[in-house]
Amino acid sequence: MNNRAALAVLVVLASPVLFPRPRVSAVSSAELAVTAAPAEDAAVLVGAGDIADCRDLAGAEATAKLLEQVPGTVMAVGDLAYPDGTKENFECYDKTWGRVKSRTRPAPGNHEFHSAGAAYYFGYFGSAAGDPKQGYYSYELGSWHIVVLNTECEAIGGCNAGSQQEKWLRADLAAHPVACTLAYFHKPLFSSGGAHGDDLEIKPLWQALYDANADVVVSGHDHDYERFAPQTPDAAADPKRGIREFVAGTGGKNHRPFTAPHANSEVRDATAFGVLKLTLRSGAYDWQFIPEAGKTFADSGSGSCH
Repeated sequence: MNNRAALAVLVVLASPVLFPRPRVSAVSSAELAVTAAPAEDAAVLVGAGDIADCRDLAGAEATAKLLEQVPGTVMAVGDLAYPDGTKENFECYDKTWGRVKSRTRPAPGNHEFHSAGAAYYFGYFGSAAGDPKQGYYSYELGSWHIVVLNTECEAIGGCNAGSQQEKWLRADLAAHPVACTLAYFHKPLFSSGGAHGDDLEIKPLWQALYDANADVVVSGHDHDYERFAPQTPDAAADPKRGIREFVAGTGGKNHRPFTAPHANSEVRDATAFGVLKLTLRSGAYDWQFIPEAGKTFADSGSGSCH
């Protein structure tokens, strides 16, 4: 082999081998929200309130399909079976969100108590709904402590300071001094919703949560989605110790308009059914509102525990 030929061989051998670049298909943000796997140390809590009405199950069916694609614990945040929480009404809930019943931890709403003592609600969920005489309970999810409260105050002896539920809540929080705490219950202390708005009756429960440095509250009752900045029970902005509240009355019943935005309200929507997905990590959390198919409203962000 002459010198020129040898040089040509060396050039070929030293040249980089170029492979065609892999094709990356486009994936919508909604698809990413549903399919993305949480971090190894994270737990997922997902759900909404104000769900199934036998007269029109389209909304509940749309959100049930979302839940089937999101792993994790399902929070059903009250008013699950319209109009009266009867056995027949719960048959309609069962056709939709009942498909994820085995991983659901519910909270009762006012419509469940249209049936005396919310009997069919407690019968349907069994021990997963807590003591039928109380309707409030707590559990652990990953590194987080989760509290479920009953905002049908009159039915359980009140929600005022010194009531049985308020005393239980303070004792439960004291017994679980973890870094991150989340509570969910049907009626919100703060809401810009035009149908109901703020419910001051539950302020003592919020006060107990705030005193224990709780981080997140999720409610329903108003049929919309709203996110608040961290605040005190007196509606004062408090980025260091305040509780971030979400209203997620978007489970499928219907939509209702807002009034003027309340203090600390950051995001509002009354156009899309959907579910709120909370990824609970050690010392922090991510939120993501996942809309029903065909709707574009979404909301996402992150926060740290106190």
